[in-house]
Amino acid sequence: MKRIGSLVVLVLVAAGCQRPPAQPSVSNPPAKANTTGPQVVETRIGKLEFTHDFANGYPTDATIDKLYDERDFQRACQAYLWSLPAVSFTAWQRGINTQLGAKNGQIVSILSYEARRGILTANATTPYYLGFADLSPGPLVMVMPAQGVQGGISDAWQAALPGAEGPGTYLVLGPGQEEPKNVAGYKVLHAPTFNIFLGVRLTEPDPQMAQQALAQLQMYPYAQRNNPPKLQILEAGNREWSGLPPRGMAYWQRLDDVIQREPVAPRDILFHAMLRPLGLEKGKPFKPNARQTRILTEAALVGEAMAKANTADRRFADVKYRKDAHWDFALQLDADNPDAFWDLLDERASWFYEAVGAGPSMAPKRPGPSSAYLSAYRDKAGKWLDGGTSYRLRVPPNAPIKLFWSVTVYDVDTRALILNEQKIADRSSRMDLRKNDDGSVDIYVGPKAPPGFEKNWIPTVPGRNWFAYFRFYQPTEAFFDRSWPLPDFEAVR
Repeated sequence: MKRIGSLVVLVLVAAGCQRPPAQPSVSNPPAKANTTGPQVVETRIGKLEFTHDFANGYPTDATIDKLYDERDFQRACQAYLWSLPAVSFTAWQRGINTQLGAKNGQIVSILSYEARRGILTANATTPYYLGFADLSPGPLVMVMPAQGVQGGISDAWQAALPGAEGPGTYLVLGPGQEEPKNVAGYKVLHAPTFNIFLGVRLTEPDPQMAQQALAQLQMYPYAQRNNPPKLQILEAGNREWSGLPPRGMAYWQRLDDVIQREPVAPRDILFHAMLRPLGLEKGKPFKPNARQTRILTEAALVGEAMAKANTADRRFADVKYRKDAHWDFALQLDADNPDAFWDLLDERASWFYEAVGAGPSMAPKRPGPSSAYLSAYRDKAGKWLDGGTSYRLRVPPNAPIKLFWSVTVYDVDTRALILNEQKIADRSSRMDLRKNDDGSVDIYVGPKAPPGFEKNWIPTVPGRNWFAYFRFYQPTEAFFDRSWPLPDFEAVR
């Protein structure tokens, strides 16, 4: 299947969700009935034929079939956006368990450049320790060390479990599982889904202390509480794997996985009803016929095109960090009301198309132990960032951070760390970068290193678009009041 190169053609000709609206000819149906024969109405999805005029006639059989196809196609496009968090979760889980060979509930270390490329918009500097668990066999115990490790637990829609913050011994129960009589010493969590995710990162700067903290991390079945097994971390090493949601019919197969194994949340009932005519229904095998396959295959492509536009050209209120540049707030989550984010169809789709995990500490509103994310897709002139062009990003002095800042470049196709021969995707204030006399730092992104600035260079690949994240670790007040400017990438010769 041709993807990006053929999107323009498909988006223009596929019915319903893509083409700019034509002027409808039936906004004011004629008052006088047409009894002389059928009427053809021009619409954005093509010609629709009625037995008489629009108001007094019925659609012909061919038009009825066309309208049902269009209805199901439009529903599938919206279902693509709705399902991105869950499909991304199960794709990530399958990559960890199937490609890397992790057991149920086993922690995997993601340290190398190659292994990090399996995670959507992974940080290139922070070590990852993560694991997926299925609670169907029974509850799970998770032990978070008192210091040196920060982590969180999320459900199969990537929503953080309330109360799953900080150190302690957690008892995680799946849907319908009864809480044991004696839960003394446990922080009890009730997950709304059977499949959950644990992700942690080391915050202890001393390597020896960090390893000691990591050794205290545990995840095991509650049934083994009297004799907990020793934690066996699976090293991903340099193995390549992918947590990228698949394209085509494989996308809907992954969605069917979610539908069959997880409860239906009240907010999702209507989406489940919309998917039934397309063969996706809880409790029934997914065996789409030729018509359903045709619609779903095209909707996966157009749905992803919509997701790409919804992410790279966000049209939300107050999405820009500042009016003088193209940097967006990547995650539109209100840290004071995080639950509301899961009811925002477009906002959450814009994040989960290119990222994983979402919680208050990733979209802070005030200083504290958190990290903030800005994203950029266009240069100063408003053009898409391109791998064949050289750019300069001038990072002003006195960045509003307590720890460090970093800028990371990602591939548009995979939404993973850019794949270049040098295996360099980021530059940060923790590195030995060349600084300007005023304390600013020029980061160069392009196919060739500028002489004298090799340490500040991130290589790109001609013929491929890219985007960037600028991360603030423990941002300070100048970030929140937006008094610290961050210029655009500017094309240079």
